[in-house]
Amino acid sequence: MSNAIQTETSDTPLATEAISASASIWNFMLRFQGYFGLLAILLISTLLSPTRDGTNIFLGSSNLLNIARFASENGIIAIGMTLVILTAGIDLSVGAVLALCAVGAAACLTRYHLDPFLSIFLMLGLGAIIGAINGLITTRLAIQSFITTLAMMSAARGAASLWANGYAIPLQFGTAPGDAPPLFKSLFSGQIVVGSWEIPAQIFYFIGAGVLATLLLRRTGFGRHVYAVGSNETAARLSGVNVARVKVIVFAISGFLSGLAALLHASLVNQGSHIDGAGYELNAIAAVVIGGTSLSGGSGTIVGSMVGALILSMLDNILGLHNIDSNYQLILKGAIIILAVVLQRQRK
Repeated sequence: MSNAIQTETSDTPLATEAISASASIWNFMLRFQGYFGLLAILLISTLLSPTRDGTNIFLGSSNLLNIARFASENGIIAIGMTLVILTAGIDLSVGAVLALCAVGAAACLTRYHLDPFLSIFLMLGLGAIIGAINGLITTRLAIQSFITTLAMMSAARGAASLWANGYAIPLQFGTAPGDAPPLFKSLFSGQIVVGSWEIPAQIFYFIGAGVLATLLLRRTGFGRHVYAVGSNETAARLSGVNVARVKVIVFAISGFLSGLAALLHASLVNQGSHIDGAGYELNAIAAVVIGGTSLSGGSGTIVGSMVGALILSMLDNILGLHNIDSNYQLILKGAIIILAVVLQRQRK
């Protein structure tokens, strides 16, 4: 009897340690859910990839570069969305701002015959101004960012339609009258040779935006204020943080990056249209959530959102290789978003 009691007593600490170790591993996986998700999608895609002449199509260098290129546009928008969500806000206007700036870029280059660098400056400025207006309305009028940016989404898309007269503005690059300067195409959708690789320019914009945003959050006082506002806005205000200024700046950055994505988009599809960017706000939010950023604010990373954008692009790619109906792609994407949120709630 005493031996049984002794065995049970000695086994209890071991069981507790095993449970604690399992919990630690699970929490570690939840903390880096985006990275584990990327590895899982990469492995599944590799195994399920069709082959051509015995070669894995998914792992082909051209296909992998295409995945990164298509992730770049959504990823740049997701970087701005991450900053907004870290302050416990949301920006639903990013897709419409992209459409407005894409139409504006096409109009500046073909209708008004402006210098390409001036056109770029104007569209980036337009995006930043719209974002700042979102921030000012949210803070000065005490309106929830969901409502503010929902209204801006409608207004920006309507303005884009009026600017384009209800039609897409084509971008024909060349030197003939009415053509857009080829320099614009080269800057935003050209190829940059690195060794034996021809890497799409969009990838460098994506990486550059991610590095700068990461440094902003990790190495500056403003970055600490962003996390503080999202964690506890009242405590941040009492600590001397100018909450309104922080929110206006993050919304302005989000608008600026939407303008940058618009330039990449217009140069890639050779047009600016009021229907461009439809649903992009949902893709950006999905990338942020999959990357582990909390929708309640105060927790998350830029790199995580970039990984989330890569996951979505990789998912679209492998489903496209199998000619899966786009409607099923949307259903699967929605399921992944729900799963990511469920996993977030389990994180300690």
